[in-house]
Amino acid sequence: MSPTRILTGITTSGTPHLGNYVGAIRPAVAASRTAGVESFYFLADYHALIKVQDPARVQRSTLEIAATWLACGLEPDKVWFYRQSDVPEVQELTWFLTCVAGKGILNRAHAYKASVDKNREAGEDDDSGINAGLFMYPVLMAADILLFNANKVPVGRDQIQHIEMARDFGQRFNHVYGEEFFDLPEAVIDENVATLPGLDGRKMSKSYDNTIPLFVPRDALKKLIYSIVTDSRAPGEAKDADNSNVFQLYQAFASAQETAAMRQAFADGIAWGEAKQALFERIDSEVAPLRAKYEELIARPADIEAVLRDGASRLRARYAQPTLTRLREAVGLRDLSLASTGTAKKAAKASLPLFKQYRESDGRFYFKLVDGERLLLQSVGHESARTAGQLIGRLKQQGGAALHDAGNAAVHLGDELVGHLHEGVDLVEVVEALAQLVAEDA
Repeated sequence: MSPTRILTGITTSGTPHLGNYVGAIRPAVAASRTAGVESFYFLADYHALIKVQDPARVQRSTLEIAATWLACGLEPDKVWFYRQSDVPEVQELTWFLTCVAGKGILNRAHAYKASVDKNREAGEDDDSGINAGLFMYPVLMAADILLFNANKVPVGRDQIQHIEMARDFGQRFNHVYGEEFFDLPEAVIDENVATLPGLDGRKMSKSYDNTIPLFVPRDALKKLIYSIVTDSRAPGEAKDADNSNVFQLYQAFASAQETAAMRQAFADGIAWGEAKQALFERIDSEVAPLRAKYEELIARPADIEAVLRDGASRLRARYAQPTLTRLREAVGLRDLSLASTGTAKKAAKASLPLFKQYRESDGRFYFKLVDGERLLLQSVGHESARTAGQLIGRLKQQGGAALHDAGNAAVHLGDELVGHLHEGVDLVEVVEALAQLVAEDA
């Protein structure tokens, strides 16, 4: 059984902080060691250019983030760890997908719509100050994912729409070019991912300027922790652990036993200075050895460069280049001297029945089963690409034995209406076509 491919993008636009470590880096590194998983981690430096146009900052951030992930335990010999800009196939695929992506879908992207709404509130032109990179961001993200046929993509809730767009673009390409080139990815939302409060109590974020850098020197770490905002409750006065920034940060680094002890200390009226000292010691005990590794790595940028280039080189040879060779053939960017061979290959591929998925103007998702130029089965509409794809998977797995004609050419799988037979088609033809697909996948 093939491993599940999980892909994580890391934008190179800032210095990692404790919130990044607890919410993303630490759980991702742990997940990379899971059996039956093939993990892809890339530094999304192309994405950073949409908002950051300071070359030194992009370079420095790339170095810091790469060093951070390596210091935190990511093993480049066991995962795919690479820089986006070292894989030119990403950009070529971005263009292929751009040529099938619906502009109407891109118009509805949350980030673009938010910028347009902001302009309207200010009385500006809708697109004032909006660069094409922001508008096309979802296509680039789709290329990152589809190039390696990632099955799962861990994202925050604000990124779910982008995964749905990647599915849409991949599905559209499959439909236009008549083959299942791309697997359709799924968004993975970890409801247990911790969101840390910053110095002022709001979510720790560079946009609020309230972060605690992950590898700040020990003395500076202590100073920052002692500057965390607290209430005015005096020593000896019971404190509300659940609404305390200090306690929430402590809990993110402590064991269950340590957390319970600190909760009791809050109830007993621990002084804020004492609580902050305990927080500092607990964080530093975990971060200090990582900080030492980070400082060693950051002092050897050439070694980090070699790790990233090696990761990209191996990845290109294994996946990116073969995939683009196949896609270039599919879209017609072919060696002219092999025109007849190409035609023969296409005819051979067309000899098998296949499912074609697509989205109609009504916003619903459909598929059809075809055998050459002959349409056999037309599906009913589905609310999402995922449900349509899941039904195709069941049909491929179960074959036609479970299908039955309920009359009026309506085909059911159990109690579920799958679709309708095309005019002049008998259910037996559909059953035989599915049998060929089952045999091909076996």
